[in-house]
Amino acid sequence: MAGWVNPSFDREKLRSVIDSAERVLSERDKAREEAIRLARDVVRYSGWAVTAVHKGSLEEAEGHLARAEEAAGMLRSILEPYPDLMTAGFANNAFSEYVEARLFIDIITGRGLSSPDELRVPIVPYIQGLGDLVGELRRLSLELVRRGEFRKAWSLLDIMEAIYLELRSLDYPEALLPGVRHKADVARRLVDDTKAMLADLESRSQLEYRLKEVLKRLEA
Repeated sequence: MAGWVNPSFDREKLRSVIDSAERVLSERDKAREEAIRLARDVVRYSGWAVTAVHKGSLEEAEGHLARAEEAAGMLRSILEPYPDLMTAGFANNAFSEYVEARLFIDIITGRGLSSPDELRVPIVPYIQGLGDLVGELRRLSLELVRRGEFRKAWSLLDIMEAIYLELRSLDYPEALLPGVRHKADVARRLVDDTKAMLADLESRSQLEYRLKEVLKRLEA
């Protein structure tokens, strides 16, 4: 064995490799730190946009959504040279929160459904955001019921159910679609609960209306 051992080592080449690695890693680290900051902005503005909708302030919601969109665009630009960071947890979470807020506002204001390409987000966080959207639609439907707007509440339920049925059809491993199977299960429960609630409350509302009409005739 000792006969063929002939050590050779270029220290200058090693130093060159390490210097190059340090430059690459330094740039990558700076990009990651800036991306994390932007991801927090996306999550914050997206959450504020959804909250503003539930408070009844569409103008405020649109303002927050615009800032979330701007931050999401900057996040995407920073991460494009680093595909592995683009799919990191912090980025996925930020994009999914933006998708949820954007789709929520677009759908309830009549703009319809935007695709991942139109929103310029990766497909996985788009699907994740779509799953979370069901909960916000249910929350709004409860507010509509409180105001007696059953027709609009039923319309939101139809959208919730359509989203659930499509999510259920995505039979892929957890590694490919993290959390989506669980979101589909949650969506199913929300759809079933909302459907039962709407049917019950609308029936009670109609009965109450009929009783009031009868009382009016009796008092006349």
